Amino acid sequence: MAKWTAADLPNMSGKTVIVTGASSGIGLITARELARVGAHVVLAVRDVAKGATVRAGMQGDVEVRELDVSDLASVRAFAADWTGELDILINNAGVMDIPLTRTSDGLDTQTATNSFGPFLLTNLLLPHITNRIVWVTSQLHRMGHLNTADLNWDARPYKPMDAYNDSKLLVVLFSLELQRRLDEAGSKVRSVLAHPGIATTTLAAHSSSNVINRFSFLLNDPEHGALPTLFAATQDVVGNAYVGPNGLGSIKGYPKVRKPGKAGLDSFAASTLWAVTSKKVGVTA
Repeated sequence: MAKWTAADLPNMSGKTVIVTGASSGIGLITARELARVGAHVVLAVRDVAKGATVRAGMQGDVEVRELDVSDLASVRAFAADWTGELDILINNAGVMDIPLTRTSDGLDTQTATNSFGPFLLTNLLLPHITNRIVWVTSQLHRMGHLNTADLNWDARPYKPMDAYNDSKLLVVLFSLELQRRLDEAGSKVRSVLAHPGIATTTLAAHSSSNVINRFSFLLNDPEHGALPTLFAATQDVVGNAYVGPNGLGSIKGYPKVRKPGKAGLDSFAASTLWAVTSKKVGVTA
């Protein structure tokens, strides 16, 4: 389907979906549209009051739960409180191009938010998941580099955009290794990837890279930016599918299954990264 839109979403009645970072941007639109077609949607957000305001503007079965994916204790508490089945986990929450700060766990905040936290959350919720995990990544993963000896930017000079690019490469590799593990276990659960192209959200509003939003006619608006995530979450795609816009350079357009960068297809690197990250965040590898 060349121009798949939210109007093509299937009926999601009886399905439960968690969307992290759902109080703004692409996460908000993703949650709103899934609730519109009948899903029970959990807005997993850092600011519960903001989440409640967002929920008030949505139709359908929506609840708000507190989750700060950069805080490993918050991730563990959220997962510990979860009971019952979970059809779909959408790891959407993210930050971009922020100065170096450390979380209470001593982690780089950008890497913790984009990579470490979602990794831990996925591992802890995996026993409950019946359908799929959607990791929201970025085309900028193609510019990322894997440094398993210094994932946390303890030794390297910190560069905000490099840290962002690297964090999104980690996500691509997490999906690759998770799908291998799911296949090995004979599981029907799928791990899939989605990226919005370049969407005119507030993600990069503070960043020098935000200059590109001056050319919004060349970019996806937030509604179109959410389509790859919605497609990846609801359509019959293969494990580790990489869904992004179908336009030139995958910058804008309608959802299409594409291919990640070469570094995101390195199975040995993915396995190594999984082991290193497991040790860092305290899960059984």
